[in-house]
Amino acid sequence: MKETGNILGWLGMAEEKEIIRDAEEHVDETTRTVAFLSGAVKAFIAGDFDARNDAITLVKESERAADKVRSKMEHTLSDGLLLPPDREDLMRFARALDKIADSTNSAARLLGLIEETLPEAITKEIAVSTDLIVAGMAQLHEAIHALSAKRFSEAMSFCAEVEKLEHEADDQKRIMLKAVLRAQLSPTSLLLSYNLAQSLEGITDKIDTCSDLIRLISVKSK
Repeated sequence: MKETGNILGWLGMAEEKEIIRDAEEHVDETTRTVAFLSGAVKAFIAGDFDARNDAITLVKESERAADKVRSKMEHTLSDGLLLPPDREDLMRFARALDKIADSTNSAARLLGLIEETLPEAITKEIAVSTDLIVAGMAQLHEAIHALSAKRFSEAMSFCAEVEKLEHEADDQKRIMLKAVLRAQLSPTSLLLSYNLAQSLEGITDKIDTCSDLIRLISVKSK
């Protein structure tokens, strides 16, 4: 029996077409999750805590919607006709996508716990960190849609941009942590701001992990 060497050769099968449609749906929803976090950050910086809380609620709802799509993808993969190695790659891909939404929701929860207005030196760095997340998610969004269209070289290029942004986010975390540690904050705000810096960088890290899996699938599919 001839060995299957092309993961996306399964695109001719109805159930596997459903998987790639679900992956696109998932990345679209996760992009919305990240956008809601960005809205929460902007409201917090503006001092509008009510708007921040409303945006955090939207983050939570969007994360739950993304989780339902992930569950559907895993169910389809479990019942499909893919060979075990290919099924495992795509299962990891589905879970990596979901971890982005989970991490975004975690960061939003931390932001929601901060009850005092932070110094501009910190809020400026929160804004930069969030912008890097939004930019990385935009590149991942394009990479997944390119993958689904079998534009593998284009998908790889978008993934390379994700990697660059992840490196920037590593540096940005250190900058934000310095700002947090130098500020005169209450113990609670200090702890929450420190953890928020870690959490924001963690989102870009999850985006990069997902882009690595897109690269793997692209290479196997050429």
